[in-house]
Amino acid sequence: MAVSVKVLIPAKTAEAVQTTQYTAAGVTAIIDKFTATNYSASAATISVNLVTAAGSASNDNLIVKTKTLQAGETYTFPELVGQVLSPSGFISTIAGTASAINIRASGREVT
Repeated sequence: MAVSVKVLIPAKTAEAVQTTQYTAAGVTAIIDKFTATNYSASAATISVNLVTAAGSASNDNLIVKTKTLQAGETYTFPELVGQVLSPSGFISTIAGTASAINIRASGREVT
């Protein structure tokens, strides 16, 4: 068993449509940190799904629903820390506003 520390989602702006941000391609992934920062001048929301290999983003795998970040706020999502994605599982997000929230995630991939 090999464990690699990885940036799972490089820093980027979260889209205002449901978007797959990371897929555990042939590995088991463990989320160590997931950060979102609202860089806009108004409050904005983000939702995060952790989806199994055969699934799609839905209420069944919604982990964080419409988390409101105030202007300039950063949130580190303790709800996601330690969560495990099986091979082909993925992280999907949707922001309530386009061009408002930057995200980044890091963790470990186990092969």
